Amino acid sequence: MPQTIEVRTAAFADLTTRTFHDLLKLRIDVFVVEQNCPYPELDGRDVEPGTRHLWLTDGEAPLAYLRILADPGGVARIGRVVVAPRARGAGHAGRLMAEALAVVGERPCVLDAQSHLVGFYARHGFAVAGPEFVEDGIPHVPMCRPGNALT
Repeated sequence: MPQTIEVRTAAFADLTTRTFHDLLKLRIDVFVVEQNCPYPELDGRDVEPGTRHLWLTDGEAPLAYLRILADPGGVARIGRVVVAPRARGAGHAGRLMAEALAVVGERPCVLDAQSHLVGFYARHGFAVAGPEFVEDGIPHVPMCRPGNALT
């Protein structure tokens, strides 16, 4: 019988040690290992009081994850958007983005999209907000979604 996929949301203080381990493992497996980008994955922002961790789970390891940071001026920043290789192609990233934007609400929101994913984020109300740049060897584009945006 297939498992129900659940959405989870937590501040850092509410994460269990095991859950935080599993979320970091997913991020490192994809961003550092699969994408071959050795960078400091632990940047200190996971533990900030305004950070919210969102993930989808089928009761086992996380299927997809992102975090919402509280940037200055009331701006929300979505980052570390990732889907486990075993779960790709099932719409999990879209569902997670919809959940994240419900959490963000009417606040303005920004993100740095990998360039090949601009269309995905545009479908969620984001627009290109600056020139392409390369981070860790991967082209990115800054994107924003104004406050009071409807998705």
